[in-house]
Amino acid sequence: MFFVAPNYEACSVLISNPPPAVRALTMIGVPTDIGAGSRGASMGPEALRVAGLGPALQALGYDVEDAGNLIGPANPMLPPDNGYRHLTEVIAWNQTLHDAVYAELQRSRLPITLGGDHCLGMGSISAVARHCHHAGKPLRVLWLDAHTDFNTQALTPSGNLHGMPVACLCGQGPEPLTTLSGQNPALHPEWIRQIGIRSVDEGEKNLIADAGIEVYDMRTIDEIGMRSVMEAALADLTPHTHLHVSFDVDFLDPEIAPAVATSIPGGPTYREAQLCMEMIADTGCLGSLDIVELNPALDIRNKTAMLATELVQSLFGKSTLIRRTAQSRV
Repeated sequence: MFFVAPNYEACSVLISNPPPAVRALTMIGVPTDIGAGSRGASMGPEALRVAGLGPALQALGYDVEDAGNLIGPANPMLPPDNGYRHLTEVIAWNQTLHDAVYAELQRSRLPITLGGDHCLGMGSISAVARHCHHAGKPLRVLWLDAHTDFNTQALTPSGNLHGMPVACLCGQGPEPLTTLSGQNPALHPEWIRQIGIRSVDEGEKNLIADAGIEVYDMRTIDEIGMRSVMEAALADLTPHTHLHVSFDVDFLDPEIAPAVATSIPGGPTYREAQLCMEMIADTGCLGSLDIVELNPALDIRNKTAMLATELVQSLFGKSTLIRRTAQSRV
């Protein structure tokens, strides 16, 4: 289901779009690769800092705090146990992150999780869901990723929990992870939009179809374009909706973002990704953000972290021109 966006007219003033309503941001580093199959994502937070993420957001007029890095258990690099790798450690990291993200939301600050692998979405989004439940706010989650991350213990070929966060958030997983938000499930499938998908395990396909999650895979983007995909993904937002963006760097085509351990060819281009971020910014609903799966060990002179920083600036309102709707010109 798609809607027609308002017509836009560019002004000649070279300043940013209006940013989200929350102007106070807190960066939370989570240096772990506990849920992944290979090492390296634990260095992601520092790579983003080296790329200048904090100062770049300050330059857009935000009050930016860097809360430093959370502390959790080391990666023991063990084989799967009963279908899960490092379950105890994953629970510990996600509980710590849940508490940190929830505390920032209670302070009316917008939390930015600097990962770390994508299992961290369980902790961050559970905190967002808890906050929205108590505040009576609708929630929408944009899952920007090459993968659907809807694996389960019975289906996973690896036991890596970074392939299971969406399933856990929807109530399919170990009880300590499915109940982090205080509600089980933390998310209802109709709240989720997945964009850029191009790698789904065979068993996951049926689970995703049964759950009814809206998935905009790369074929859809190829057929109708990123603009139409984003119009659909952002349809029906109210001004009070809390919009959470879970940005896995492997969402991007590996030609422009090589620093991921699970790279899948054929992802969004630089311009498609910029359009995606700018259209999210235009909603003014952005309330929280994860940046995950950045593995500097696989990068070239930190280019992927610098690209991620550029895209996050667009997500927070950086734009070449002011764009006004037809209504605002009346």
